[in-house]
Order: sequence, then C-alpha cells, then structure tokens
Amino acid sequence: MALTAAAKGQVVKDYQRGNADTGSTEVQVALLTARIEDLSEHFKKHTHDHHSRQGLLRVVNKRRKLLDYLKNTNLERYRELIARLGLRK
Repeated sequence: MALTAAAKGQVVKDYQRGNADTGSTEVQVALLTARIEDLSEHFKKHTHDHHSRQGLLRVVNKRRKLLDYLKNTNLERYRELIARLGLRK
C-alpha cells in the first residue's frame, strides 16, 4: 500500500525545484497525491477498511493545508502545480 522507494524517488525527481530539493511544498503535495491515489485504488478492493479511510482523510487534509499555504504565498506556483497534478482547484 505504501509507495516504493523507487516510485517516491521518481515523484521527487519530477517535482523538485533544484537538485537537492526534497522538501519543497510542490514535492510534498506530489508525494501526498501519489499516496492518495494509491489509497483510492486500495478502497476499490477493500470497501470496509474504515481505519485506512481515516488515514486517507488525514492525508487529504494535509494536502489541502499545503495547497492553501502555497496559494497564499505564491499563486503562480500553486496554479502550475494543480495543473500538473490534475487537481480541480
């Protein structure tokens, strides 16, 4: 259910802003989005897994907070990120 190290490294490589960047808002949001997509696939098979569903809600809320932060600090980076990730807002 968790992302493999290779998948996580690829997401970081795709969204990093510099060579050593692993913790920028864009990278964090992209990693959370990958985790959300993975959990969504899990729930298609395991519909009664309510404990993991609570974890999914926490991850979604954390992503929302990071996106709100990015929107308030740098609107252009926010718009670019949601377009790349295919998010609605």
